[in-house]
Amino acid sequence: MISPLSASSQSFLVGLDQIEQREQQAQIELTSGLKINVVSDAPDEISTLLQTRSDLNQAQQVNSNLGLVTTEVNTAQTALQNAVSLVEQAQSLGTQGASDLASGDTTQNVADQLGTVLQQLVGLANTTVGGRYIFSGDSDQQAPYSIDLTQPSPISAYQGTAATREVQASDGSQFAVSLTAQTIFDSPDATQNVFTSINNLRQALLSNSGASAVSSALGDVQTADTYLNQQLAFYGNVQDEVSSASNDAQNNVTQLKTQLSGMQDADEAAAITQLTEGQTAQQAALVSRAQLPKTSLFDYITSS
Repeated sequence: MISPLSASSQSFLVGLDQIEQREQQAQIELTSGLKINVVSDAPDEISTLLQTRSDLNQAQQVNSNLGLVTTEVNTAQTALQNAVSLVEQAQSLGTQGASDLASGDTTQNVADQLGTVLQQLVGLANTTVGGRYIFSGDSDQQAPYSIDLTQPSPISAYQGTAATREVQASDGSQFAVSLTAQTIFDSPDATQNVFTSINNLRQALLSNSGASAVSSALGDVQTADTYLNQQLAFYGNVQDEVSSASNDAQNNVTQLKTQLSGMQDADEAAAITQLTEGQTAQQAALVSRAQLPKTSLFDYITSS
């Protein structure tokens, strides 16, 4: 009876299998770029690895959201800066109209220019970013206002809703990023209402209501200008908040990427060394094994 493999042969095969497994692992790491490809590669680290991946995905989403908000807030800031310029233009026109009225000249041209200012202000109130009306509150698919200068009250009622949307910072806190056009341009306080004050000035000039009426309307435009600058300051503050939150979020993403890389990325140099050493060890083992004396069937017979 021929006996099974000798202990030395079994040891050789076990050692050869271990060398091949190390080679295979090194090859997988070089191909995938990862040192952890299946749970069995590092069972004690999988939970931490999965949590870090989840944290990174969330951080990247926060960073992406802040990027979108940055565009929106910057656009809103620019729109309000333009609105302030238009209200200041309305004040100049009102001063000119009062002067023309006092001298008996026609004020129709000035009133027409104020109508143009109103149209431009409504255009700014209807500003869009990415197909969204940014001053329409939560109803951002609806333009907040329309205008018809043939009407005594040419500007429609507010068509949007309240602005409840907030953006999340990387620390989990949230903050508001927008105002509605109603808050900005259409205050319930008539003296602060940009639309109403300019239209009242326009109507006073159209109807030749007298210097007193024009002067009173002009005062309301000046008050509305101060109020509008306060709304502009809100967006300036939001810009600072978004910028700070964006920097924090980007730093968080960078830190998590570094942490994740340290946990899962393969050490290419080490993998190449392991693969080379494995191939060398395998070749040496095979050569060494081939040089061992051969045992023939006659040896088995005579030894039994």
